[in-house]
Amino acid sequence: MALSPEQVTALRNLARKKQGHEVDWINIADARGLTELGLAERGRTGWIITAAGEAELLAHERG
Repeated sequence: MALSPEQVTALRNLARKKQGHEVDWINIADARGLTELGLAERGRTGWIITAAGEAELLAHERG
């Protein structure tokens, strides 16, 4: 799956947020794009990474 550099950054930020780290911001357009791909979803507390998003990020990091 080809993600833009901005979407990869958004995924990284969502993963960091899930781990409890502070995240400056997540671009809404990028988060919506990730949602359309099933890599993120909108929850009560904001955008969250899905299991598919975590797997995609891991695959991207491995290259």
